[in-house]
Amino acid sequence: MPPTLTLKSGTSWTDAWQRCLTAAPEAFRDDRVLNLWNAAWQPDGRPLPAVSPVDGTPVAGPPRLDRATARQAVRAALDQHRAWRHVPLPERRARVAATLDALTEHRELLALLLVWEIGKPWRLAQADVDRAIDGVRWYVDGIDGMLAGRAPLDGPVSNIASWNYPMSVLAHALLVQALAGNAVIAKTPTDGGVACLTLAAALAAREGIPVTLVSGGGGELSEALVRAPEIGCVSFVGGRDTGAAVATAVADLGKRHILEQEGLNTWGIWNHSDWDTLSAVIPKLFDYGKQRCTAYPRFVVQRGLFDDFLAAYLPAVRTLRVGHPLAVEHPADPPPRLDFGPVINAAKAKELHDQVAEAIDRGAVPLHRGTPSEARFLPGQDTSAYVQPVTLLNPPPSSPLHHAEPFGPVDTIVLVDTEAELLAAMNASNGALVATLSTDDRSTYDRLAPQIRAFKVGHGVPRSRGDRDELFGGFGASWRGAFVGGDLLVHAVTQGPAGERLPGNFPEYQLMP
Repeated sequence: MPPTLTLKSGTSWTDAWQRCLTAAPEAFRDDRVLNLWNAAWQPDGRPLPAVSPVDGTPVAGPPRLDRATARQAVRAALDQHRAWRHVPLPERRARVAATLDALTEHRELLALLLVWEIGKPWRLAQADVDRAIDGVRWYVDGIDGMLAGRAPLDGPVSNIASWNYPMSVLAHALLVQALAGNAVIAKTPTDGGVACLTLAAALAAREGIPVTLVSGGGGELSEALVRAPEIGCVSFVGGRDTGAAVATAVADLGKRHILEQEGLNTWGIWNHSDWDTLSAVIPKLFDYGKQRCTAYPRFVVQRGLFDDFLAAYLPAVRTLRVGHPLAVEHPADPPPRLDFGPVINAAKAKELHDQVAEAIDRGAVPLHRGTPSEARFLPGQDTSAYVQPVTLLNPPPSSPLHHAEPFGPVDTIVLVDTEAELLAAMNASNGALVATLSTDDRSTYDRLAPQIRAFKVGHGVPRSRGDRDELFGGFGASWRGAFVGGDLLVHAVTQGPAGERLPGNFPEYQLMP
């Protein structure tokens, strides 16, 4: 019999909330978080009920503003922007560096909030916080050269991002944008991360960073956060449907924009024999249940290699560790090392279960399905947001799993016989952020890789969003606007010489770095 598990001591949501009340009493009330605008924490907005995907525990929900209040917040951010853009760079650098020191001091609390709010395993939650801190420090050290000959934008930068990386994507972007001389606005993701972002924003605001943090529905807030004339740039990370609406708005208004959208990232197997290397990387591809923009949910495999591929893939996928991110055998034990915990909520879990069942009904072949009995759960806990790993062969064209990113622990495999079929299958989603081709022959990789419609293509290794000086963007519908990373992230939110054309994917041109 497996051991009975218990919650690690001192890690309950109540413990985390009490620590928030102590660390930033200005931003947290007895049972809710506040919005931050006009340089003050405001008890406005209508808090929505929310539960943790980990076990259904009630957590703080986003306090949703109405459209009129959001407009007031944006106008106030413009006033902050006009003052901040004239603050000398050494002072901006010192304030951002002090914010990073404060984030470091509260690193474990920020990570614990990520565990409860979005279900990240402890190891990955810590990594999210660390990547934000370390990444912004890199910009603090090198910002002088990046800003040479450049000036802040005419208005604040508005940030709308998905829930999966509140620190290493959203908080990181906010601090770099502020370092470059802009006031910054962020909308808290509706699906999770509000308490973590509230704590991070409180620590930044204490150091004088001009940050606005508001909650609300996309329909209510888009007029203010996207279309308002005060906004100097819109930075968006999310799905294609919402991204397309944002793209239309910013194109109509001629606004600076950075729109990172999803794509079906694929891993091709062609004339390949290094199966040990592939087998070793398979579990890592399931980190956080593939709930990230650079996940690889699709393998495109040469038919003649399918038996060898399965011999490498199946034993690896059977090693995946799933469960409650804070469930331990003894209260003092360290958090378990898991590949992933829950997906973002029970509704998403049901959607994935339904998509898998429908695909199988229409002809997909299930090659692997994990079982709940193999997972680590507390006795009697709510497991409605958990999805065990699934692998399907040849999902039917009518299935969303055939052409779209599932954003969950579901792999699909497509078999091909020719290089033309390989490329067509790898380019199924009209652009992707990353891709990988495993082939023994370097000349084959050099010939095929440029025909894969992904911004980054690895040779037998996964690609990621990257940190520090690594550039990032996308092709086709996976990206619109300026590319980011390294100097480009700073250039995207500053004004350069007259007539400057930023590297990016724009309606009127595409320019690679």
